[in-house]
Amino acid sequence: MAGSFGELLRECRIAAGLSIGQLAKRVHYSKGYLSKIENDLKPPHETVARLCDSVLDAGGGLIEAARSARDQASERAAAVGLTLGRRQVLVAGTVLGVAFAGGCRPVPDERVVTGMRTSFEHLRALGMQTSPVVVLEPLIALARTMHALAHENPEPIRMRLLLLAARTAEYTGWMHQEAGDEQGALSWTRHASELARAGGDREIVSYAFVREAGLALYRQDAVGTVDLARRAQQVDRASPRTLALASRREAQGHALAGDRGSFDRALDRAVRLLDASAPDTGSYPVLGSTAADPLELARGWSLCDLGRTDESAAVLDRAWARLPAGSRRSRARFGSRRSLAHALAGEIDQSCATLVDTLDDAAHVDSATVRTDLRELARTLGRWRNHGAVREVYPELRRVLRH
Repeated sequence: MAGSFGELLRECRIAAGLSIGQLAKRVHYSKGYLSKIENDLKPPHETVARLCDSVLDAGGGLIEAARSARDQASERAAAVGLTLGRRQVLVAGTVLGVAFAGGCRPVPDERVVTGMRTSFEHLRALGMQTSPVVVLEPLIALARTMHALAHENPEPIRMRLLLLAARTAEYTGWMHQEAGDEQGALSWTRHASELARAGGDREIVSYAFVREAGLALYRQDAVGTVDLARRAQQVDRASPRTLALASRREAQGHALAGDRGSFDRALDRAVRLLDASAPDTGSYPVLGSTAADPLELARGWSLCDLGRTDESAAVLDRAWARLPAGSRRSRARFGSRRSLAHALAGEIDQSCATLVDTLDDAAHVDSATVRTDLRELARTLGRWRNHGAVREVYPELRRVLRH
């Protein structure tokens, strides 16, 4: 087995019967650039590894080799500050476990609980269209108030408030992730799971693992994504819909690892589960994506990770067109991946044309996760900086990335 990434790339290319020039044409990178990677003069970029892995049918080997090279280069930096210290955990627990200080204990009736749920729904609708910074503070205040009221009141109000607080805490974790605060996202997601357990419900317990798997996905941690998604599927009494979302996340993790067979099996399982799911009638608002076809969007997303960029672009073109105009966060997320897929497939004019539709949404929602793909898109389009369509759209792309 080859030692370095460059040696493995050369070994796979020769085994496939391709010259370096032929490989360069298929992955839309220059011959000179690939030559430098093969000779270990340049570090392997993960996107290049994915494209080469697909073309050379390396079964994820090149993806894993690129990730290992990256991890070795940043080992010391990656080990610093990833875990909250004991003192920080105590502070976080104090903040999340707020209770009312002094005075009369309010006893909320049905109208108060309904009003709190309506407040959450309004904040979630706002979060679909604007920066997470706009909704984070009111979400945190609402979750703390629900938790404190639950602590101070008897059943059945206590249980209803705990479940609603859990759902609000879960969405607060998602908004922290969108704001680029992974530690805050993890803390609030785990708090949601604790609240759900206290309220006697296992649904968010399962979905919390799906959310943690999403954090791992954005860290490019394929193993962690699959492991957490599988843990979500092992929680008792989770609904078919939540199990479908967990299987979808597992499929995305397999795609990140370059494992096409496992990706197909997990996504097929997600389709069967979603088809078997009943309309949500739970005590709190629906969990997860509200998009009409979340599995098709995930399929398009993952095909890009698998290096099947032409297929990815075609799937995302169709699925993105069905997203409502008001779902700006989803339109920005999948629109940026759609433009990236076109660019990686060498369709530069189409990439720029679709990007125009996405940048306004991306500017409004101010998403750290969307910017991850936009930065990769900017790097890819930068190789065609003299192309007319690229020159036209690139200044606006850079402005959104600086936002």
